[in-house]
Amino acid sequence: MSEKKRTTIILFSGEYDKAMAAYIIANGAAAYDHEVTIFHTFWGLNALRKNEHVPVQKGFMEKMFSKMMPRGADKMGLSNMNFGGIGPKLIKDIMKKHNAMPLPQLIEMAQEQDVKLVACTMTMDLLGLHQDELLEGIEYAGVAAYLADAQEGNVNLFI
Repeated sequence: MSEKKRTTIILFSGEYDKAMAAYIIANGAAAYDHEVTIFHTFWGLNALRKNEHVPVQKGFMEKMFSKMMPRGADKMGLSNMNFGGIGPKLIKDIMKKHNAMPLPQLIEMAQEQDVKLVACTMTMDLLGLHQDELLEGIEYAGVAAYLADAQEGNVNLFI
């Protein structure tokens, strides 16, 4: 019996199309029976934010970050052709016509396939994000935990 392969992904980008790529790869790897970890850091944490406002105590700078960052995966902009927010609407319409799964559903699928979704605690502290503001069922860890997963990884990606 062979050992299970591992895929690790660092999701640094807060852009819709790059986050989609990370989750498509993660779901594909999970379907091929890989143990998969997505380590969300900096702007990649936006993919894990809840859509609704969560009342938590924040300082001034934390409040400013919260206002500037998109709330939830579906509100993330595109890396190219964002066109002041019109680009994401256009790409979502095209995706719907082609029956492509939107990012929120890709995240749900990843959770159903036991993909380990990890939020970087150091970045959460820097940006003033609280666990209450993020999706249920995710893990919280620092870079050392990611490196432990990546050290055993067969595929390690930075997106």
